[in-house]
Amino acid sequence: MATRSSTTRSPAAREGASRTQRTDGSTTRLHILETAGQLFAERGFAESTSKEICTRAGTNMAAVNYHFGSRDGLYEAVLIEAHRQLVSMDELISLASEAGDPRLKLRAFLTHLVEMGSQPKAPWGFRVVLREALSPSPALPALIRQAVLPKARLIRGLIGGIMGLPEDHPSVQRGLLFAVLPCIVMTVAPKDLASKVLPALKDAEGLADDLMRYVFAGLDAIAKEAAPVKAGRRR
Repeated sequence: MATRSSTTRSPAAREGASRTQRTDGSTTRLHILETAGQLFAERGFAESTSKEICTRAGTNMAAVNYHFGSRDGLYEAVLIEAHRQLVSMDELISLASEAGDPRLKLRAFLTHLVEMGSQPKAPWGFRVVLREALSPSPALPALIRQAVLPKARLIRGLIGGIMGLPEDHPSVQRGLLFAVLPCIVMTVAPKDLASKVLPALKDAEGLADDLMRYVFAGLDAIAKEAAPVKAGRRR
């Protein structure tokens, strides 16, 4: 018995085939993204070729262009995913939108970063972001625009709530840097730092508690200095 051609299959059959193709395409895209992320973390953008990425992923050379447009497009997608591994936008939106004390929200965010930094092996995204920070590529503006700025606005909102200042106030912007930078340093620091130099760093809970005392004391002090300026503007 002759089989139906694709043009004579029922609508349900065609829809099912299309759904399968989309699913397979999404799986391939994610596989290439993961493979490329690991390679970029190992070697950096300049030393990683599309050919090696596809060889490792077990896909043909056209797959990178098909799913990402180019090697540059793939690297941009890897950077966005790498930053998501640090903290996702959805997590931050959920945290910021909850009712409650902004101090508790900032504590939850910074504790998350400290705990991730204390893991024996960080996700490849940490190394990709670190490499990009040390040796910026043409994709850096896209990373800032798509990932860094939206997340920074949410965190500035929390810090502004703590300090009683607008989220775009210069003191709030500096406060964000002072609060987050120690967490980033702990994340990228050599893992044997805790065992050989500062053994107390192995206590992630104690480290997070002391960090929050340090951060809140600093933010309160900066806010106090900014208070006369605010009062002067109201007069």
